[in-house]
Amino acid sequence: MKDICSITDLQREGPAIVRRAEAKGSVPLARNGRTVAYIISRNRMEAIIETLEILGNREAMKAISDYQAGRVNMRDASVLDED
Repeated sequence: MKDICSITDLQREGPAIVRRAEAKGSVPLARNGRTVAYIISRNRMEAIIETLEILGNREAMKAISDYQAGRVNMRDASVLDED
């Protein structure tokens, strides 16, 4: 099975190519040997949107930066049960 599909392949084998995108995450589409588009699975698209939302959230990015720099003290989740 080819990694890149042509527009003609998509017209001829549409459902199979969509299933491949679901399994692999994405399938590039080419016209005249040049990639011009992608078919992206729902799961991959949701992951992309979630990543963009996190990247656009200053508080989330600061928390990630603080964690990576070792400035965050982790506690056991059982502390959430304490009054």
